[in-house]
Amino acid sequence: MQIKSNMKKLNKFSKMKFLLIILSLVVWASCKVDKISEVPEPAKDISGNWQVIKATRNGTDLFTLLDSNYYSFSKFRITFNGGAYTLVNPLPFIVAQNGTYSLDNPQYPFIITFKQTGSTTPVSTSFTYPTVNGARQLTLVFSPGCSNNTYSYTLQKVN
Repeated sequence: MQIKSNMKKLNKFSKMKFLLIILSLVVWASCKVDKISEVPEPAKDISGNWQVIKATRNGTDLFTLLDSNYYSFSKFRITFNGGAYTLVNPLPFIVAQNGTYSLDNPQYPFIITFKQTGSTTPVSTSFTYPTVNGARQLTLVFSPGCSNNTYSYTLQKVN
């Protein structure tokens, strides 16, 4: 009697083990790995008219300190169009004349290079291109002469 009872228990255990293995296989087989196709990053387009909305020199706010009719950040514009740039109402900037520009990487740019018309020496600087409050901004950090002075201009596209 004891042997039959033990056999029934063993048989029950084997059935449960078998069902657990089958259930595990069904769950494992139902898991499907989807391949995610890579979405290419679009090239960054900086074309258009940009104006300074924030300017600092060595951390000091120049935008509110110096913005006047004589020295107006709000009148400065830089237009990027098809690899060329145009300056309107120039300020202390990384370049002083119109010319051409290029980005180090069209999809993930970190450096912009300016080359003034008539110059053989290009000038490069790092920049960021974040979206702030739904609008793209360009932030350029540069030293236009004295390496002790570091300017940071944040530009926003205007129509």
